[in-house]
Amino acid sequence: MHISLEYLLGFFRILYKQKNPEMINLNLTGVLYLDIETAPQYKAYEELPERMKPLWDKKFAGTFAAKDNPDKNSIDDYFDCNLYGEFCKIICISVGIKINDQELRIKSYYGHDEKKLLQEFVEMLNNSSVIKSLCAHNGKEFDFPLLCKRMIINGIKLPELLQIAGKKPWEIFLLDTKELWKFGSYRDSVSLDLLAAVLGLPSPKAEITGAEVAKAYWHENRLEDIKNYCQRDTVTLANIALKLTGQNAFTDENIVYA
Repeated sequence: MHISLEYLLGFFRILYKQKNPEMINLNLTGVLYLDIETAPQYKAYEELPERMKPLWDKKFAGTFAAKDNPDKNSIDDYFDCNLYGEFCKIICISVGIKINDQELRIKSYYGHDEKKLLQEFVEMLNNSSVIKSLCAHNGKEFDFPLLCKRMIINGIKLPELLQIAGKKPWEIFLLDTKELWKFGSYRDSVSLDLLAAVLGLPSPKAEITGAEVAKAYWHENRLEDIKNYCQRDTVTLANIALKLTGQNAFTDENIVYA
């Protein structure tokens, strides 16, 4: 993927504004907005391979949830593993990109076959001459590293935008709206829903919330609802980025679903 000098200079300006945030001055051209949804690889703890059971027990014991609540345990709370790349699988990736400042195009890669949807997502990235950077909410802590882990586990070569090992900060074209909203703070944190609320945007949390995805997937067969929820998060993410840069949010009439 060829990155022009103009685009590099634009990204340097982004980094400078993050360190000197009298305003957020972002060039959103070529930004692909994305959100992912995950579920445990297995329907229940009992279905875990024998080798993985003690490894999950140990992983769970080190989580804040286990430390803060002694009543929780790795068996009854097995669905908590959907947050960890070693134990979960990706069931949906919804992406959106702004076209000619007129519309937001949304597409989802989803299904039960994780390897297939990841391959389709990577193929889209590799074949695009338009996409220059990726954006997610809490992406640097969750979406981006989890995508990389699941791709490697599935034997899929990482696309160039996610080839970040050993690179300098200004060589990494990943945006995170949660990080942008911190304005340099190390303590402040905000959910997508809260940030949408304070910016006057509709809540993406309708029929389902993130905490309900694992149950909805394994016990209720609601993959379409999960996809729709993921798409709403992606639309909200894109509109947050627009609002942070002083632009108008997309209305429903300007959103196209592929």
